[in-house]
Amino acid sequence: MPRQPTHRRPPSECPACGADVPPTASACPGCGSDYQTGWKEDADSSGPDLGLPEENFDYDDYVRREFGPEIKPAGIKPLWWITALLLLLAFVAFYALGKF
Repeated sequence: MPRQPTHRRPPSECPACGADVPPTASACPGCGSDYQTGWKEDADSSGPDLGLPEENFDYDDYVRREFGPEIKPAGIKPLWWITALLLLLAFVAFYALGKF
């Protein structure tokens, strides 16, 4: 991966997202752009597509569309509780019988 030239300073404003960039930064603190992804002299103000959601993104609506209207945590079925209890009793019994 090519290194960022050390004699160049970052722009004061990121051309990709418009965030303020400190003079000693090697990447934009807002979007992560650097010389390879958006600080080039010929970079346009629209910047790279980072795949980030829009500002008005409704996360709850997304979850409802993806997983259905009601999300229920998966419970442990009674069969598995009984199996776990029997295994625990079997281990305790073998441990107790091994001591005698």
